[in-house]
Amino acid sequence: MTTLRIEHAISDYPTWKGAFDRLADVRQRAGVRGFAIRRPAEDPHYLMLDLEFDSLEGAEAFGRFLTERVWSSPSSAPALAGVPRTRILDLVDTEQADTEQADTEQTDTEQADTEQVDTEEH
Repeated sequence: MTTLRIEHAISDYPTWKGAFDRLADVRQRAGVRGFAIRRPAEDPHYLMLDLEFDSLEGAEAFGRFLTERVWSSPSSAPALAGVPRTRILDLVDTEQADTEQADTEQTDTEQADTEQVDTEEH
């Protein structure tokens, strides 16, 4: 999985999000498999957008499309403030906590502790 990460300042999130949503079909045709939008907790006028692709070539091509056709026109990018910064990232490793498994493990531990107390009392 290859990620095209885009970082830039924005003037207004709802305006930016509306423009982003209008490009949903374009993203799909370009091979975007998913996305994540993040903002720093202390700065609502800055965002990081991760677009997921199956290939490096797809990510590079979409980056060129954004530079040449979207960001070059204020009407296409109405809330863009400043120059976007892009990076192409390769996923190296990932892990997510399985909260259900953690809850089960905790319950099993608590049950084992209770059984040990019962055994010690008899």
